[in-house]
Amino acid sequence: MVKVGDIDRFLLNRQGRWYYNRRTPLSFQHVESRTFVRCSLKTKSVDVARIRRDALELADNALWQALSMEAASLGGLSGRTQDIEQKRHKSACGRAMAMGFVYVPTQELADGATHEILERLKVLESRSGPNKAAREVDADALLGTIDPPAHIKTKVSGAFKLYIKKIAFDEQYNKSPRQKHTWQKTKRTSIDYFIKRIGDLNMEDITREDALDYRDWWMKRMLPDVVNGKPVKPAKPNTANRHIGNMRTLYQAFFAHLGEEERTNPFRKIFFKGETRSSILPFETKWVRERILAPGLFADIRIELRVMIYVLIETGARMSEICNLMPEDIYLNASIPYISIKPRRNRELKTPDSERDIPLVGVALVAMKSCPDGFERYRDKGELVSANLIKAFRQRELLPTENHVIYSLRHSFEKRMLEANLDYALRCTLMGHKNDRPAYGDGGSMEYRRNELLKIAYVVPKTLIKI
Repeated sequence: MVKVGDIDRFLLNRQGRWYYNRRTPLSFQHVESRTFVRCSLKTKSVDVARIRRDALELADNALWQALSMEAASLGGLSGRTQDIEQKRHKSACGRAMAMGFVYVPTQELADGATHEILERLKVLESRSGPNKAAREVDADALLGTIDPPAHIKTKVSGAFKLYIKKIAFDEQYNKSPRQKHTWQKTKRTSIDYFIKRIGDLNMEDITREDALDYRDWWMKRMLPDVVNGKPVKPAKPNTANRHIGNMRTLYQAFFAHLGEEERTNPFRKIFFKGETRSSILPFETKWVRERILAPGLFADIRIELRVMIYVLIETGARMSEICNLMPEDIYLNASIPYISIKPRRNRELKTPDSERDIPLVGVALVAMKSCPDGFERYRDKGELVSANLIKAFRQRELLPTENHVIYSLRHSFEKRMLEANLDYALRCTLMGHKNDRPAYGDGGSMEYRRNELLKIAYVVPKTLIKI
């Protein structure tokens, strides 16, 4: 007995020529008149025979499923018309491929070359047999009589709209309006890149060649170049991988939504190796103490922005985490004051490990008392805060190199903890990083965390007390 997983399943060799020979499964014998499905694969090569066998196997599976769904529909059972059309079309495409042709709709075939039609008719005649049903499905495949389902004509741009509106609903459910906008913008950029380079193709028509062409385009962008006499900064591997990955995700999600989870993804395993190290440098402790914490340096900017600078310095939190603090996240009257960073219904954190409580010490504790209810003006506006602060830092010449940004304050916080020999698990907890070591306990009491942070806290300038 031939096992389904066998490499030569459904293959029969007669006098050196290969045939597709398959018994109709019991579950489909009520819709298939043939007990055995047999046809010549027109080859003496077992490798070619296996390829054509695969196409016919998938084609028959799709056809039988469509026929079975039709029968169920006529019997009053469920059977979506779109699913039936989809499987019939898939069967016709596979059968045409097995016979050495690309499936072409009748109208397009009629508009093409005459010799193409004659070749198809010749093959169709050679496959004629006593079984009427078999002749009909071959004719459907070679002459393109099965209309493609409506979704087959969905272009990349249309699939992306469906993805945003319906398919990826759950991915956006807990995002704030700004997070949702940023998430969609990143995805849309990837789709626009593909459309610009390859075209707004029908999703069904995207081939492996198209995906490789897209990869080659990114490969060229990763190489140094000169445009109009000026050097162009090359793209990084992770940038290319992100945009290619977004197309891979769209393709998989779109067809999975249509019930074609098994469809081969043309963007599969397209990935650029190579690490892209962070170019962001931490501020040196001396630089923060003598330059950034200089008395009166930020007296002319909004108090909310001023306070956020000092909170960032002593907590190492992300900008988005600080500007989105709610009054109930700020515990200034606790025995040990702290802030609580946690997700909400309309606000996601970067990772699950980002949820944490951070004691307020040093300049952060003094500054936070000036904004005890948080920063309502800047909630969900992390990009605006970063833009304002980077401008303020540049005007005051507080960026030692081009690799220093506001996020450097977070890097500085982590470096200070490392140099003070704070426990690795505590550092992970306070930074909101995943701890690869086995988890024991809750990361330490608030008192323990506060006492450890006091080891690296900055001396509070007298002028800051009057903030």
